[in-house]
Amino acid sequence: MFDFKVVTNWIDTLLLSFLPGWAATLVECVLVALAIITLYAVFAIILIYMERKICAFFQCRLGPNRVGKWGSIQVLADVLKMLTKEIIDMKNVDRLLHKMAPFLVIVASMLTFACLPWNKGAEVLDFNIGIFFFLAAGSIGVVGILLAGWSSNNKYALIGAMRSGAQIISYEVSIGLVMLTMIVLTGTMSFSEICQQQADLGWNIFRGHIPAVLCFIIYLIAGNAECNRGPFDMPEAESELTAGYHVEYSGMHFGFYYLAEYLNLFICAGIASTIFLGGWAPFHIPGLEGFNHVMDYIPGAVWMVGKTFFVVFLLMWIRWTFPRLRIDQLLALEWKYLMPMSLVLLVLMAVCVSLGLTF
Repeated sequence: MFDFKVVTNWIDTLLLSFLPGWAATLVECVLVALAIITLYAVFAIILIYMERKICAFFQCRLGPNRVGKWGSIQVLADVLKMLTKEIIDMKNVDRLLHKMAPFLVIVASMLTFACLPWNKGAEVLDFNIGIFFFLAAGSIGVVGILLAGWSSNNKYALIGAMRSGAQIISYEVSIGLVMLTMIVLTGTMSFSEICQQQADLGWNIFRGHIPAVLCFIIYLIAGNAECNRGPFDMPEAESELTAGYHVEYSGMHFGFYYLAEYLNLFICAGIASTIFLGGWAPFHIPGLEGFNHVMDYIPGAVWMVGKTFFVVFLLMWIRWTFPRLRIDQLLALEWKYLMPMSLVLLVLMAVCVSLGLTF
């Protein structure tokens, strides 16, 4: 497996050869920021196109098929339209908070996006408390949503924001417990160490057997709710709230919410790939050394992106299969079923690890 630190160390040495230390660090930060923003935009475009095509497939339609081959540049046309749309200043809004809210959402999304381990040695934000940082940074987004609803001075936006706040805060409990369960299995909160363990010992979903599989299912359900996606899209229920908490936004301010929604879907899937499916670690079968050797030739970034899009497809499958839940059903599912199950699985995993019953 190629270690990307070879490239980063070469770039660092090259910059230090003609720049002082502080300037080299500044240039490296700018390069990393540009890489994150570029990947963020590219994956958003891919996900929007993918969503439209998969939605059309489930509903026996064609989806976009006019602008470009198979409608492939329809999303680019939409991006151009979004960039040229006027940002309308509403009369009765709290202007400061109303303009600040979408930036909080996009900043939270980019911070969590930077936590994804793309390849061995290619982690942007890699701490020994990486999972804790991910959960903390992701929680900033709900502040932006609540601010959007409150500052809009609109009853539909306020109801949508209250629903979203209740939903996100509730389902964060299950996501946190599921991640804690996998921390018990791996013994670390660093995403890079979790991936390295799975490269050496096998993917966590196999190592942790039944508790890990159940945790993966709970994570998929809670992750869909965390991203405000169907059947958990009560905050944006078009038939009730028009567009929910961002109903008063236009132009690129609305675009920030739209962008963050799809990237949060990718981030949710990326974290699932990291803590359950090995992240950049290749698929190995014990005893089949020839097969394992061939798998090692596939770059880690390809494994990571491929697994992430597989989980994205599962999440989209859930969205376009089940009808929207009522708000009482949505909260009952979390507090009466998912959270107790997550607590039981946490205890069960602790017992399995203590008794050496994991693979």
